[in-house]
Amino acid sequence: MKRIVVAVDFSSGSIHALEYAINIANKVNSEVMMIWVDKEPSPESIYAVDNFNYRDEVNKRFAELVSKYQPLLTGGKLEFKLRTGKIYYEIVTTAKTKKAELIVTGSHGVSGFEEYWIGSNANRIVASASCPVITVRNGFEIKQNLETIVMPLDNSNHTLLKVPFTAKIAKIFGATVHIYTIYSTNLNTMHRRVENYAEKAKKYFEKENVNYVLETIETQNSTKSTIDYAKSIHADLISIVTEQDERNETGLIAPCAQQMVNHSPIPVLSVHEADKIQTLRLFEQI
Repeated sequence: MKRIVVAVDFSSGSIHALEYAINIANKVNSEVMMIWVDKEPSPESIYAVDNFNYRDEVNKRFAELVSKYQPLLTGGKLEFKLRTGKIYYEIVTTAKTKKAELIVTGSHGVSGFEEYWIGSNANRIVASASCPVITVRNGFEIKQNLETIVMPLDNSNHTLLKVPFTAKIAKIFGATVHIYTIYSTNLNTMHRRVENYAEKAKKYFEKENVNYVLETIETQNSTKSTIDYAKSIHADLISIVTEQDERNETGLIAPCAQQMVNHSPIPVLSVHEADKIQTLRLFEQI
């Protein structure tokens, strides 16, 4: 993992996301690039920014962040880019251009706190990114090591797409993955499909020497059940697959993924379904 991109709007939530990204980067000797997109600043920002000279002030504030956090980034360089345009588009485009393998961004949560442009654009960043995205809630305690990852599996045909990158993160930190199989219907055919997916995930983890455990639940509310389970075992990360909401053309992710990103107090790793064909080919060999 050569580069991690972090969306920064100078809210305390985005600074928290930066600290989270640095923690991951130190495990893989990765560079971290902070991205800010030209937008009138909020008066609630933790930095006071003059409305007329705010772009110069942004450069100054980034220099302060580099001075503070570069010594904490042990294996790579901390740098920043200023962009102009649509916020989510500029972030994901820069990440793609710079060949970043991960984007980290803050999320505002249902209470609306920290909702500067990070909060209002988190879902669009997740939906549009060509690489995985981790959304992290301000206030989540950053641990030096991730020990427990929850990975829900359901009967959807894209549910396995998150397995390879989840395994990658698990191997980096030596974490245990909790394969959380979800039965959302009483149909035996759907149960067998979920069980088949779970078997494929288990074989992949075994091939990659990733520790795992298997849990099963019957529920009609997979998002709430997954979050509740993750909280009960003090999980450090929840891994999901995003999919476009086909009911509109807003570019947002589908409701279940939105709910997870917006409601989870635990960081959420979102893997985009754009990688579907390449990823599923891996499982054809298992």
